[in-house]
Amino acid sequence: MVKAANSRGTAPGTEPATRILVVGGGYVGMYTALQLQQKLRAGEAEVTVVTPEPYMTYQPFLPEAAAGSISPRHVVVPLRRILPKCRIVIGEAQRIDHAKRTATVTTLATADEGTGAREIEYDELVLAPGSVSRTLPIPGLADYGIGFKTVEEAIGLRNHVIEQMDIASSTRDPAVRDAALTFVFVGGGYAGVEALGELEDMARYAARYYHNVKPEDMKWVLVEASDHILPEVGPELGVYTVRELRRRGIDVRLETRLESCENRVAVLSDGARFPTRTVVWTAGVKPHPVLAASDLPRNERGRLVCTAFLTVDGVEHAWAAGDAAAVPDITAPEPGRECAPNAQHAVRQARALADNLVAALRGEALTEYAHKYSGSVASLGLHKGVAHVYGRKLKGYPAWLMHRVYHLSRVPTFNRKMRVLAEWTLSGLFTREIVSLGSLEHPRAEFELAAGGGHRPPAPPPAPDPPQDRQG
Repeated sequence: MVKAANSRGTAPGTEPATRILVVGGGYVGMYTALQLQQKLRAGEAEVTVVTPEPYMTYQPFLPEAAAGSISPRHVVVPLRRILPKCRIVIGEAQRIDHAKRTATVTTLATADEGTGAREIEYDELVLAPGSVSRTLPIPGLADYGIGFKTVEEAIGLRNHVIEQMDIASSTRDPAVRDAALTFVFVGGGYAGVEALGELEDMARYAARYYHNVKPEDMKWVLVEASDHILPEVGPELGVYTVRELRRRGIDVRLETRLESCENRVAVLSDGARFPTRTVVWTAGVKPHPVLAASDLPRNERGRLVCTAFLTVDGVEHAWAAGDAAAVPDITAPEPGRECAPNAQHAVRQARALADNLVAALRGEALTEYAHKYSGSVASLGLHKGVAHVYGRKLKGYPAWLMHRVYHLSRVPTFNRKMRVLAEWTLSGLFTREIVSLGSLEHPRAEFELAAGGGHRPPAPPPAPDPPQDRQG
């Protein structure tokens, strides 16, 4: 274990700068650090941001990035550019010992250094690590499931879908073709519905360039354990979304669970079996594991217990917001209700947290976080969507347009706004891109082949044929 150097008390006779540690570089982490660097006076505090990636991902644009409407590099915001006054540490916080005011962090250099994890000391802690995918012990899920939470997963899924169409177009085996053209999405929330809608739209368009693959050859299945999808937009628009998806030929199965996907066969709780090479898992998230590796109070769902001031309840010098925090919603009519863990609250909480942290450093009064939920928008593919905003319900093209306008206004930095707008404009003037760059996931494969003498390794023995019934 090594301790990270700090710059406290660099000038004799001056008060040492307060060390603020921000764990996480997502919505809350980035916006908190951005607000702090704007509000803090010179020398008042030093801000360190620990994040596993050098960028913040604007997750609402992941479905469009997967569909090719937006370039992947425009879905992310580089932290070093937007936070020039902060110290950026690319690494993972493994443990938080708030009693000692230390965080144990592994970086990209940890393995090469051979000295173990770093120990970063701090005076004020902002915990904003976000969440991770919530998986279940379903047979085969770890082997064949595909997530949809990062930009890498979004682009990997796009490449995978187009690759399956290439496999279906070139194979002579009907069973292989059938499995390649079956796409199963598990989870009826925003991520699952928007990813399914955008990718089905993209694949339907791409099919026109295949001589032997038609849109009706593909089977898209949405599996949801509850009796409705998109609960954020309300029951009426949820029913409309189910109807719209089914009208497009998408098999929506409510009150159904994925029980297994071993041997590339998706087995559902209603008895249906689908030979498939694509199982996309979007069935919820859970708090980041670092919360459990801290000495801070958590609720029954693993989130930090917070006050309306965005402080950790009962703990001094600890702050939290976003997915990691259970923040009371003081605008709700019923007591005890918490703010939903979504981007709308996260961005506003981050700014309120930064303002309160600065106020605390200066001995000023804190302000409670209060925001009445304004509504939700969701895209179901190109020119299709649903929206429930300030009591108004929109469907189809108006909802899709509102979805784009809203998220264009929310994506950070003027640079990213203009780049996204330019790409949308160009995509309206020209045809979609349908190129799969699957080799990006293994960039050294071709060189390794050449360096190894130009001979490809022998293919593994074929897996046993999956069962072929598709009942239900």
